[in-house]
Parts: sequence; structure tokens; C-alpha cells
Amino acid sequence: MVTIKDIAKIAGVSPSTVSRVVSNHPRISHETSRKVKAIMEQEGYHPNIMAKSLVSKTTQTLGILLPRPAEELFQNDFFGELLRGIVTQATSAGYDTLITTVTKDTDELMAISRLVRGQRVDGILLLSSRTSDPVIGFLQENEFPFVLIGRSDDYQDVLSIDNNNVQAAQDATNHLISQGHTRIGFINGPTNLVVSQDRLAGYHKALCEANIVARPEWAIAVDMMQQSGFRAISGYMSMPDRPSALVVFDDAIAFGVLRGLTELGYSVPEDISLVSFNNIPLSGVASTPISSVDIGIYHLGYTASQFLLRSAQGKPLPEDQIIIPHRLIVRKSSINQISSE
Repeated sequence: MVTIKDIAKIAGVSPSTVSRVVSNHPRISHETSRKVKAIMEQEGYHPNIMAKSLVSKTTQTLGILLPRPAEELFQNDFFGELLRGIVTQATSAGYDTLITTVTKDTDELMAISRLVRGQRVDGILLLSSRTSDPVIGFLQENEFPFVLIGRSDDYQDVLSIDNNNVQAAQDATNHLISQGHTRIGFINGPTNLVVSQDRLAGYHKALCEANIVARPEWAIAVDMMQQSGFRAISGYMSMPDRPSALVVFDDAIAFGVLRGLTELGYSVPEDISLVSFNNIPLSGVASTPISSVDIGIYHLGYTASQFLLRSAQGKPLPEDQIIIPHRLIVRKSSINQISSE
């Protein structure tokens, strides 16, 4: 088995220099680092990560808590793109990622506790924010580095990366109003998510400012899966007095809405208009291209990973909350101009 001493002898440096190269020590020159790493690769040497962790007190690993069971989660392209941003940044900084998932919300605290108390990761990324989230409380009490993708109403001084979801939903609703719609419904996400509450607030704000009375029966909450949109649209289209346009919480739900409308014999945007969120790539190539709010999913993940690394390494942070800009991408699903309702 190749050892550090073997690598040092071939490279003509001391074993301590090889150790510093392995730990990315800033005082090692780029030339020396490149030379030693090339020899390590050539000789098939792999550092003992566990031993390195004991010495450096770091695992070089970030933990990611998936907010739902994996089999459901990866039905939604949002999370895949978010993880791509996280992993890209972590990998470029020399960090691995450890993903943990649970089958129900009550297991999340136990899963996070195992990671923290077992010293298996240097920091935690939370991919969603719920009201009164005990995981956030636990991490704060243990002074463990974490970043929240979203925001928290219940805890102070939480390092978070988010969009202005109130404004994003207001922009989406205002777009439909600009197209002449006054009967606008909202298919929202799970009610215990802060992002769902923010988007509902933005929807109501747009209606209020346009002097449009909100219809409670036109605002419903569903799970973030395509089947949920399929079921929801059946309910809307059976109403004797139904909306002429919908704001939809998530593109995956919007695909279900499109499928349901097609099976029921309705057309978009002729019979009902749609605006959604996330602007995943498939939105632009759907049977009817979907207008969608681009929230910068990849950028959310990349920035969250970047700031978690800073926090874990004890580096200064400019502020607690970072807002990623959004923009509405208008496509066929919402561009009809109706003359009357």
C-alpha cells in the first residue's frame, strides 16, 4: 500500500508537505500542490479521510436534508436542479455531500441529530422551511453551521438563501390581470411551507391592489407532484363558476394541470390560462409552453452551498439573508387577451 512517505520520497518533499497538500493548506504553492497531486494520482494513493478528519477536526462533507421521501422528491425537477447547484459548488471547494432523507416530517430531527452528534458533516443544508421547524431550533441550540433555502418566521439570525416569493407571486398574478383576467385561482403548495404562505400572500396582494375580490374556493393547496395538478384541475373545471386563469405553485403541478385539461377536452390558453413557478427546462417544450417565474434554482443551490462553506470555515458573512432575483418568462399558456368574462 502506498503511504504518505512514499509520495514524499517520489516528489522530493517532506511527508508534512504531502499532508498539507492533502488538506489544501494555503501556504503550499500551487506548483508544489499540483506536482504532489499528480504523483498521488499516478501512484494510486488515496488519503485516509477518517484519519484526516481526526487531525483537522473537519469531515470535508456537507449534509443535505431532503424534505420528502426520495421516490417522491425526484419526480420534481426542481430538486434535481437545486442539488446540481449545491454539489457543483461543494465539489469545486473539495467537499463531498451526504444526502439524508426521511419518510415523514417527525423523523427529520432524528436524522439531523445523528449527523450532528456523530460529527459526520461540517454543515447542514435545509432545502425547505416549515413553520415552527424543530430542526432549525436544534441546529441553533447546538451552534452547528447550517443554511436554509427559504426563510424562517419563527427563528432569528438564520442564514438563508431565498427569493422574494411574495413579489414573485404578485408578478405572476399581475401578468394574468394584465391579460384581462379577473377570475383568477391559485393552486398552492403545502400550507405548512413558508414559501407557500408567501406566494399566497403575493397572490392576494395583487388581487387586492386590482380591486378584485378573492374567492376562497379558488385557492387550494396540494402536494408538489404532477398527480396533484391532475386531480386539482378536475375539481376546478367541474365548478359551475370557475376561474379563467390559474397561478400554479410549481411547474410539476402545472404539467399535471395541462394533462388533466387535455383529457377533459379543454385547451390552454383558450379555455383557461396558466402561470407557474420554477421555469424548469421542460416548461418551454410542454405541449403548450408554460409561462413560469424563473427563481434561479441552480443559483439558489450554488449560493447556499457557498455560504454554508464560509460559515463552516468560520469566515465572515455579509448578511443573514440573501435574495436571489426572479423573472417571469411569458409563454403561450398565458398570452391570450380576453375581452370579457
